[in-house]
Amino acid sequence: MVRFILNILWLIFGSGFVLAIGYGIAALICFALVVTIPFGVASLRLAYYSLWPFGRTLTPKPGAGLGSGLANVLWVVLAGWWLALMHIVAGAALCVTIIGIPFGIANFKLVPAAFWPLGREVVEIDDLRRPTVAA
Repeated sequence: MVRFILNILWLIFGSGFVLAIGYGIAALICFALVVTIPFGVASLRLAYYSLWPFGRTLTPKPGAGLGSGLANVLWVVLAGWWLALMHIVAGAALCVTIIGIPFGIANFKLVPAAFWPLGREVVEIDDLRRPTVAA
């Protein structure tokens, strides 16, 4: 229940809606430039993650190989560094107040996602804690 309340407050006050719109616009631009479609998919993943970050985390995607690593290097040069810097500055500004600390931490949690998004997937934290049953 606490995660739900934090996500609602993040959506309204913590810039979650603004971040999701920004990442969505970046995805549309990447889809329009056909060659950058993988970056558009990564931007949509970031929009989804930034819209509702509490209770979710990023994990390495199985099967992501050299191609996603090389594309991440290009992403860092073109967009990743300033997106990560934006999250760091916003997180530091939010951590100035006691009420803003959870939102600042959420911004810090988005830094690796903004810096290196390809080859990762957004998963629920509860799904990581469940034991898998081998069949």
